[in-house]
Amino acid sequence: MLRCQKIRVEPVEYALMDAVEDNMWWYRALHARVLDMLSDPLWLGARVLDAGCGTGGFLRRLGMMAPSMARAGLEYNAAAAARAALKSGAAVTSGSINALPFAEASFDAVVSLDVLSHRAVDPSLALAELRRVLRPGGMLLLNLPAYAWMRSTHDERVHNDRRFTVSGARRLLRGAGFAEVRGRYWNGLLFPLMALQRKVLARGEMSGSDVQHFAPWLDRSLHAVTQAERAMAHAGLRLPFGGSILLTARRPEHEALPPPSSTSS
Repeated sequence: MLRCQKIRVEPVEYALMDAVEDNMWWYRALHARVLDMLSDPLWLGARVLDAGCGTGGFLRRLGMMAPSMARAGLEYNAAAAARAALKSGAAVTSGSINALPFAEASFDAVVSLDVLSHRAVDPSLALAELRRVLRPGGMLLLNLPAYAWMRSTHDERVHNDRRFTVSGARRLLRGAGFAEVRGRYWNGLLFPLMALQRKVLARGEMSGSDVQHFAPWLDRSLHAVTQAERAMAHAGLRLPFGGSILLTARRPEHEALPPPSSTSS
C-alpha cells in the first residue's frame, strides 16, 4: 500500500541540498517568498512546523528572521533530520507526513515545500494530517512543482510522482477541508529557460539534478531575476504561469476539536 512505502530521496540529493541550500538561487528565492508570508508581527512567537524539512535550510532562515518563533521540523530520513536540527537549532523529528507524530492543534502554521509531489506521499492522508496538527484558524503554506508536462529527470532523481496546476491544487485543498484557499504560480520570468533546460537540453537519462552548484555570475543573475519577480508580486503584478505554485489555506476557524481522549500523539 502507498502509505507503507518509504518516503525516500537518494542520499546524493540530500548531500546536494545540504551543500547548496544556503546559497543557491532557487532555494533563496523560494525561502524569501515563504518568509514574506510569515513576516507579519502577528506571527511573533508562533508555533511553526516545516513538514518535510530536508536538511534544515528553511528552518535556519526562519530562525534568523524570527528568533521568537517556536520552530519544529519533520523529515523522514533520520540522517537528514539530524543534520537539519544541527543546522537550524530547531527541534526536528524523524517521521512521515502521512502520519505526523504531533498532537491535534499543535501549530499555528505549517510549511511544506515540495513534499506533496513525492511518490511515497499520499496527498489525502498528508493533507488530513497537516490539517489535524494546525490549530483552528492556523495557516498552511505549500510549495508545489507545476505542470505534469514539465516532468524531467530531476523528478525521477528526487522521486517526484506528481506535478500540479493552481486550479487542481486549490481543489485538492478544498476537498481536504481547508478554507480561504489561495494559490498562484511563481518563478515565471525564468520559466521559458526552465522549460528549455528540462525538455530540450536535459532529456537524457544521465542528466543531472536541478540542485547543483552554479557559477557565481550565473547564480547571481538567476537570483536577480527572481528578486525582480518578487518585487512585481509585492506591487500586485503576478504572471499567470511559472515553474512552481505557492498556496496558502487555513483550518476553519470555528472547527471543533475532538475530545482529548482521541488526540493523536
